[in-house]
Amino acid sequence: MPVLNEERHLRDSVQRILRQEYNGELEVVIALGPSEDRTDEIAAELVAEDSRVHTVANPSGRTPAALNAAITASRHPVVVRVDGHGLLSPGYIATAVRLMKETGAANVGGTMHAEGENDWERAVAAAMTSRIGVGNAAFHTGGEAGEAETVYLGVFRREVLEQQGGYNEEFIRAQDWELNFRIREAGGLIWFSPELRVVYRPRPSVRALAKQYRNYGRWRHVVARYHPGSINLRYLAPPVAVCAITLGTAAGLAGLPLGFVVPGGYLAAVVLGSLPAGKGLPLKSRAWIPVALATMHMSWGWGFLTSPRKLARKVIASRRAPVPATR
Repeated sequence: MPVLNEERHLRDSVQRILRQEYNGELEVVIALGPSEDRTDEIAAELVAEDSRVHTVANPSGRTPAALNAAITASRHPVVVRVDGHGLLSPGYIATAVRLMKETGAANVGGTMHAEGENDWERAVAAAMTSRIGVGNAAFHTGGEAGEAETVYLGVFRREVLEQQGGYNEEFIRAQDWELNFRIREAGGLIWFSPELRVVYRPRPSVRALAKQYRNYGRWRHVVARYHPGSINLRYLAPPVAVCAITLGTAAGLAGLPLGFVVPGGYLAAVVLGSLPAGKGLPLKSRAWIPVALATMHMSWGWGFLTSPRKLARKVIASRRAPVPATR
């Protein structure tokens, strides 16, 4: 579990893990980044309360470095990745291990079930689980069990992580997608199942959401440079939308009224698309959904378009940190 500034959800997240009904040994390894809130204090309390909980240091604060440090400090043949704001559903681990045995998969995962705790977060959750928000990604919108390009978080065979050298620590974001791509290239199976569900807490503000999705787009472009041929049309939609809206707006301002058709059409599509996404939500939450959708689309697209090539050069020159064998 990589954590950084997770005082709001850390205790609940760890307790959800410890309450799992699993017929086998279980340990929780928390990799502590340089938090500025009470995260370290809460982690220390959890260690004192349950001998199955341990901590390791992650001075860089980077997620992939945290994951590698926690994996290295662990000792079991199955590795379950959980985030500090992720809440495992009951039976998650037992179900994942069963699916791994049944399918022979190298990594199994399920649905990122976004749930908000206020009007804005509920709007973001609705946007993140709608097709207009994230396209056809099964781990966001759900779907039938089967082979997948990637899954949310993941439950891995440790031997596969060792073979791949763990997470590439140069990928500050998109490290899951990049690792799963390498696993698939090596012949491993990535398996999605709707039986697996993790409750996800969305970012608490427009600014935080924009930063999150800008980084997603930025680093997804790095993956595309590092692994040629890994990109698909779904990932190109946001940057194309940003370009079209920018050009259309510029044309309209330059005296060509038809130029406004593009940004106007996008705005109409977002508003109309938010209606089914907001079904059953309070009015205030529903009103925020178009803002959340536009923030996600435009930030992802802008991040993809402005991703500096120097990031790819740095990644390509990097060496993946090895994950020691099971002790």
